[in-house]
Amino acid sequence: MDRSELLKTFQRMATEIAEKDFGHVTEEHVIADLGIDSLGMLELVGSMERELQIAVPDEQLVGIQTVKQLLDLVDKRAKASA
Repeated sequence: MDRSELLKTFQRMATEIAEKDFGHVTEEHVIADLGIDSLGMLELVGSMERELQIAVPDEQLVGIQTVKQLLDLVDKRAKASA
């Protein structure tokens, strides 16, 4: 999955979870500024794990603040499991 597809997956799942439109979100956005709290973040990561068939250990989420950081982590986990 390329980077633009990953971003679209994030946008779609964030929209479903937060029930807001996140189609405008870029990698530079800070996740907390989007109104996604820590529980929402875990739900979002869980959805991405299921969709992409990867596992992201909770401890690797510590310090993740931007969409770019989250996508970097998800991309790394996806490549490791491929």
